[in-house]
Amino acid sequence: DEAISSKDNSKWIEAMEEKMASLEQNQTWTLVDCPKGQLIVGCRWLFKRKEGVEGVQSAMFKARLVARGFTQKEGVDFAEILTSMVKHSSIRVLLAMVAHFDMELEQMDVKTTFLHGKQDETIYMKQPIGFVKKGDEQKVCLLNQSLYGLRESPRMWYRRFDDYMIKIGFSRSVYDCYVY
Repeated sequence: DEAISSKDNSKWIEAMEEKMASLEQNQTWTLVDCPKGQLIVGCRWLFKRKEGVEGVQSAMFKARLVARGFTQKEGVDFAEILTSMVKHSSIRVLLAMVAHFDMELEQMDVKTTFLHGKQDETIYMKQPIGFVKKGDEQKVCLLNQSLYGLRESPRMWYRRFDDYMIKIGFSRSVYDCYVY
C-alpha cells in the first residue's frame, strides 16, 4: 500500500507488471479451481529501490512476488528443506588457486533463481494482489515452478543446477557438494 500510494507509484506498478510478465513467461503457475480442504499459501509483494549512479544511471525499482512459505506444514506441503551454501574454506581454496596460478575469476548471478526449480509437491497459492484475473477471482494458482519464499525452493533449484552440472561433464566435489 505504501509503495502504490507513493509519488513513485507508476514506477512500482511498472516493476510489478514486469515481474508478472516474467512469471507468466516462465509458466510459474496455472489458475485452477480451489480444491476443498487444501491449504492455500498466501503471497505478497516485496519492493526494493536500488539507487543509481548520479548522471549515469537512474534509480531502479524492483518488485518481487514472494510466497508466504511460513504457512506451509512439514509433511503436508513439503518434505525436505535444503539451504545450499558453499563452505567458506572452499571459497578460500578457489581464491588461493586463482591468485597462485594468475587465473581470471568470474562470478555469475542467476536472475530469478528459484523460478527455475521444478515443484515436487502440489502447492496452491492465492492470486497476487493487484493481478487477480477478472472472471477467475475464486481460482488459485497451482504452482508449476518454485517461487521465492517457499520452504523447498532452495532444494528444487539446487537439484536442477546439480543435474545440469553433471550433464555437461562436471563432477561434484567429495569434500563440498556445492563445488564442481
